[in-house]
Amino acid sequence: MSNFTQAVDTLRQPQWQGALTQLTRGIEREALRIDSNCHLAQDPHNPALGSALTHPWITTDFSESLLEMITPVYQEPDQLLQHLSDAHTFVLKNIGEQRLWPLSMPCFLGEDDGAIPIAQYGTSHIGRMKTTYRIGLHNRYGSQMQAISGLHFNFSLPSALWPALGIASDDQAAITDRYFSLLRYFRRKAWVLAYLFGASPSLCKSFLGDTKSSLPFVESHGTVYLPYATSLRMSDLGYTNSAQDALSVSLNGLEDYVRDLKHAISVPSAEYAEIGVKVDGEYRQLNSNVLQIENELYASMRPKRTADSGETPSDALARGGIEYVEVRALDINPFAAVGIDRSQVLLLDLFLLDGLLLPTEPLTEASDAESAANFEDVVLDGRRPDKTLQYRGEPRALSDWMSELFERWAQLAPILDAANGDNRYSDALQQWQGCATDPTQTLSAKVLDISLREGHGHWAGKLADKHRETLLNRDFQRLTAQQLEQAVVDSHAQQAAIEAADSGSFDQFLVDYFAQ
Repeated sequence: MSNFTQAVDTLRQPQWQGALTQLTRGIEREALRIDSNCHLAQDPHNPALGSALTHPWITTDFSESLLEMITPVYQEPDQLLQHLSDAHTFVLKNIGEQRLWPLSMPCFLGEDDGAIPIAQYGTSHIGRMKTTYRIGLHNRYGSQMQAISGLHFNFSLPSALWPALGIASDDQAAITDRYFSLLRYFRRKAWVLAYLFGASPSLCKSFLGDTKSSLPFVESHGTVYLPYATSLRMSDLGYTNSAQDALSVSLNGLEDYVRDLKHAISVPSAEYAEIGVKVDGEYRQLNSNVLQIENELYASMRPKRTADSGETPSDALARGGIEYVEVRALDINPFAAVGIDRSQVLLLDLFLLDGLLLPTEPLTEASDAESAANFEDVVLDGRRPDKTLQYRGEPRALSDWMSELFERWAQLAPILDAANGDNRYSDALQQWQGCATDPTQTLSAKVLDISLREGHGHWAGKLADKHRETLLNRDFQRLTAQQLEQAVVDSHAQQAAIEAADSGSFDQFLVDYFAQ
């Protein structure tokens, strides 16, 4: 009997049924606001949506025009998606005739990189820091790259389930070690999510502008694409930083991870020093290091712990270990009004639970390079017939590997179904099963087919209209209109209180922050 089979048999025992219904999840969905011509909206974040600095469910990411809808943690997927839908509905009720762009790769952004309005968070020190960080991103990488939208999926196990994995519920060190094991598992298998859920095989030609890409794009009526791509968002077109290439942040344990992350934000960059930090009284970036702050380090999955006020992510982890993981390698699903559907949430449960069941071996330089190469191969060419990847230095058919993973998940699905009293996981697995051996059933294949037939921008515009109508014609389900309106009032009051409580200069605030 394999270790995996033994672990599955343990989960099947009756005492774990209740805990299996308590997997916790949260979602952060980014979406560009667009006008009737599918151009980027130029107006500021609407005050009717609340303060972007303090609202718990509706904020902005890089740009005033790049909304981010956030859920709290939920144990029931339907409630999670109801909350996300309620936030979307409230947004659309308060942005007039504007719509939300339904794809990860942006709409028409304008000829000038400066036409993407950088997010503003008020006059407080922390608000100015958030804006200054984004000014730094603009000066370092350009704003277009920052306008790419994604979806983040937060996941954790309930404390009652850890003993089923042989870990005491109060042993935070062992829990953290197993989450790092999941991070390594994810590093090796992140290509699975790009293959199944990647939905950005094509983009509007305007995004490239006059830039000569090294990728062998094919062009058709203003749409550029790679014939077998799955997620151009996750390629070099997306959030990449060549200066980060020399940085190495270990996933082999908490102490190494925190040490490497703290080192990463202290490495100076001659290239960024040329930009300047504060020039003629105006900040161009927070500092001239390779990373301004820890969150600038790109990662397809991050270990997370809720930080105290003024605490950096690495300090929070060092204090309390990993609380949850954040999956960042997900494209927006354009066929879902809120960017993700229930079947994806359930499949993510299976994928992540599989990764937590057993410890995984440490990453080596060779295995890490192999994992990175597999991911890039799937992102750019994953739907090619008879695609092969590398597994421990040997070629392995992608379809065989995917089929093996689906077989593993098929052993987990009935156990989770029994705990929940329905067939939700088996149904979700069945819905995506065909993708394992038939790439034409993947999201990216469907997106490419429609965008080439109807035109990238035309199709996306129609989809934005459809989703707008769907979301406006539904009732609030998880939240009430009164709760949503009160959150707006409260968030403005909270921002005003933060601004009133500030003391000292912004310059000193930054000195104190980085002195940590």
